Amino acid sequence: MRSEDSVVNFPQWKEVLAQDGSLSENLRVHYMQGIGKFLGFCKQEGCCATVESVKEFLNGEREWCREGLRWFFIEGKKAMCRDHVAHSARTNPVPPLAASDLGGSEWERVLIRTIRARSLQWRTEQTYRGWCVRFARFVSPKDPREAGEGDVRAFLGDLATRLGVSASTQRQALNAVVFLLREAASRELGDFSDFVRARAERRVPVVLTQRECRQLFAAMDETTRLMAQMAYGGGLRLMELLRLRVKDMDLDQRIITVRAGKGDKDRVTALAERLVEPVRDHLTRMRSLWEEDVKGGLDGVWLPEGLERKYPNAGKEWVWQWLFPSRETSIDPRSGVRRRHHVGDAAFQIAVKKAGQKAKLDKRVTPHVLRHSFATHLLESGTDIRTVQELLGHSDVATTMIYTHVLNRPGHLVKSPLDRM
Repeated sequence: MRSEDSVVNFPQWKEVLAQDGSLSENLRVHYMQGIGKFLGFCKQEGCCATVESVKEFLNGEREWCREGLRWFFIEGKKAMCRDHVAHSARTNPVPPLAASDLGGSEWERVLIRTIRARSLQWRTEQTYRGWCVRFARFVSPKDPREAGEGDVRAFLGDLATRLGVSASTQRQALNAVVFLLREAASRELGDFSDFVRARAERRVPVVLTQRECRQLFAAMDETTRLMAQMAYGGGLRLMELLRLRVKDMDLDQRIITVRAGKGDKDRVTALAERLVEPVRDHLTRMRSLWEEDVKGGLDGVWLPEGLERKYPNAGKEWVWQWLFPSRETSIDPRSGVRRRHHVGDAAFQIAVKKAGQKAKLDKRVTPHVLRHSFATHLLESGTDIRTVQELLGHSDVATTMIYTHVLNRPGHLVKSPLDRM
């Protein structure tokens, strides 16, 4: 599996495309259609925008999208890597990338300082910056820190009515803008709760039967199978699985400790007994990889900033290593240091999807489907819903209740009249 260096996160692509004076109007429309179809494909398949997902998308009849996607990836990389210079820290020391990437305008510099003072995760920083840039363009030429309730209301409404974003995407934009105004600009916001809300669609989750789970696992290679079985066996979210470290595995007690899960909460969940020996064998192989990295002088794995300051050498210790490290090293976007990161989310998503196709399952299979299946199968076996809630890490039992709808779908046990003919 490859690292996630190739993932392009380019939420402002429509605005950039509209302002690209090097393209004709017809070409911009052509590019917008192709890129829109590709991103729709990524959303439907549950994968990120990567070279691998482009190859799957460009399947004969979609060759006309190629030039637009080439533009998307080139401009997306520019947007993501602005002011970044990737050098090896050992052979050519440079200032940390995050320290030099302080934003362009004054409002963005204030936002970045506030985000880093709160020790928010790198992905959160990139997401908030992306949405605030879009908001700044929307209220231009006004400084976004001076925007009022009407501006916020109009921006959120535009996302819902003109762009047709989902409720969760609109909520993400809301959180970013509120953070900019309330935390970075120290503004007291008035009431703008009457904004046009994107339609919230409550979907019954896709769930695999136990037979389908066995078919899926049988279609995977060794490491991917272990990852998928752990995700299913413990109800792990995708990033919870990928961010597991050696120290989070207790093979004797048969438990997995999830650190800083959704909502920055820790919890414990089950490690299936049948996975104990496979995990033990996997750790033996990964220890050999770690020893090679130590001999090669590779910098230690990423640690939360507080821990890294307090224990500067902890990232080189065995217990802190990623349980599922990437095959390739990559540049840490915050420090500029070359490290071994964990397996990329896009790589695992694509591997799961391909295994579902190989197993000839007639369902859309993603890593999160394994979590849905874990919860549903526990409830089917009689586990009480409060226990399932704790294992899943849900703060509200109402979220867990969605799986009872899977068990009690109308028509699930109803005998069709056709069978009585």
